[in-house]
Amino acid sequence: MVLMPVKKEQLNELLKSASKAAELILEHVTEEGTIQVISHLDADGLAAAGIIGKALFRLGATLRLRIERWMDDRLVKEITAEKPSLVVFTDMGSGYLDLLGEGLSHFPVVILDHHQPIGEAHSNLTQVNPHLHGIDGSRDLSGAGVAYLAAKALDEKNEDLAYLAVVGALGDIQDKYDQRSLGGVNGEIAEDAVKAGCLKVETDLLFFGRETRPIHKALSYTTNPFVPGISGEEDKSLAFLTSLKIAPKKKEKWRALRDLSEKEKKELFSALADYLTSKGFSGKVALNLIGNVYTLVREEAWTPLRDAREFASLLNATGRMDKPGLGIALCMGDRGAALEQANEALGEYRRTITQYMSWLTEKPGRIEELKNIYVVHGEKFIDDKVVSAISTILSMSMPKPEKPLLAYSVIPKEGVTKFSARAPNMPKDKTIDLGEIMLKAAEKFEGQGGGHDVASGAQVPIPKTEAFIKLVNELVGKKLGGQT
Repeated sequence: MVLMPVKKEQLNELLKSASKAAELILEHVTEEGTIQVISHLDADGLAAAGIIGKALFRLGATLRLRIERWMDDRLVKEITAEKPSLVVFTDMGSGYLDLLGEGLSHFPVVILDHHQPIGEAHSNLTQVNPHLHGIDGSRDLSGAGVAYLAAKALDEKNEDLAYLAVVGALGDIQDKYDQRSLGGVNGEIAEDAVKAGCLKVETDLLFFGRETRPIHKALSYTTNPFVPGISGEEDKSLAFLTSLKIAPKKKEKWRALRDLSEKEKKELFSALADYLTSKGFSGKVALNLIGNVYTLVREEAWTPLRDAREFASLLNATGRMDKPGLGIALCMGDRGAALEQANEALGEYRRTITQYMSWLTEKPGRIEELKNIYVVHGEKFIDDKVVSAISTILSMSMPKPEKPLLAYSVIPKEGVTKFSARAPNMPKDKTIDLGEIMLKAAEKFEGQGGGHDVASGAQVPIPKTEAFIKLVNELVGKKLGGQT
């Protein structure tokens, strides 16, 4: 995939739409009534909600924040019953323009989203979306980034919230530029964060806990890529380091990644690359272990909020483990009990991910290779709130990472199967739009679907699960074969 720079005129038009949304928000700040902010439960969604929440709080607005898994009729009915003066959607909404236009026709609605718009924007909807201006919403601007542009349009002082947009973009795996850097509008926002004195950017190994945890723990916590026999295995990670004669301690004190010499880092990276190759992985997979590091310099040293990717992981864990309020509290500035509880949620989340990954790999057939896609049969075992994280991890760690991956989880109480599709490493000469494919396949089976070209999702009735998988496989094959 060739990444194209964002043109100045594209950015200017996007900023104009953000200013228009800000004007509408300001009108309702001065009125009586509650502004309801609704966002998605992943790291990008929580960062987006935190940005708008903080901006509205600074204006003295009466607001309510709520976090949701997805958009549906139930949510629209609940919003209508609460009669807010203004509804603001962050990191969601653009994929359901008809539903929101009709279901919330009596309310002004602001949509701050980066997903592909689906449907027609009704007169009650004010939408800020990079796709409307020819900007890639899967690589160049996240949901938190869109929220930041609106917040900055509300007040230039909100430039100090740019770091949260960086966190959101990293949580959404938008570091697609050279050496896993943020580019496009995300890059512009990162510069704002640097200018505001909140961010430092440098190149290093990308282990989770690079500043705060012993090297062997940081290595075992690394899941992008997922390293079989090392990820989730502290003892084996320690043994791996020992085999390389990299001392885990210095004078009885554990060493963190930042304590390693450049020579030790190079030896460690080389050994991990060889190890992954021996396990059948593409040589490109190891490159995910090195790249741009985004350090939040205003956060205390030795805390997990110091590294922006760790911050994103904390947010993602709170959302996936049914504790999104903790993530919002972190974004709003809480560094006390919320941080401690978020760390506990992260530990639980990582144990859950490791458990699911082990379950998937312990029995042949749970990860199935079809002609055009991989299928991850999560069935009823994998929680639907985590299936997207599983699909992201696996899509970067498969023997053929260029092949699209489709993971699913069955939700019996709701009568639906949730799908998550990823295609992060498509060759330059083979481009497909997974969002379009998931939308088309879901509509065929009375479901809902959509998203980005490289990351999308869908929900379909449980009895249609196998037929949906078959159709997605066929549609991907047609696209890769140059058919329409």
